[in-house]
Amino acid sequence: MNDHMTYELFTYPSCQRCEELKAFLGGTDLRGEEFSLARKEGKLKIREYLAFIKRDEKGGMVLPILILKDEGGVKAVLASREELGEWLKSKA
Repeated sequence: MNDHMTYELFTYPSCQRCEELKAFLGGTDLRGEEFSLARKEGKLKIREYLAFIKRDEKGGMVLPILILKDEGGVKAVLASREELGEWLKSKA
């Protein structure tokens, strides 16, 4: 894994999928930070990524939102533990 790879994770309280992804991230060598979309800081931060974010059929954001970055650029936008697992396997 590239040492320059970092993440920004956007979550919401009481989100089971968010908790599953956080637990999975804890078992990887990826480093980053979490932002709660229930807080102003998270709502402001996610604006940087609106063009990359997956949306459901009603236009809502699919949570969690994991932004994988490498040297400042967005490398992947993932929305589940399963997607991250597949992505990591493809990079191994």
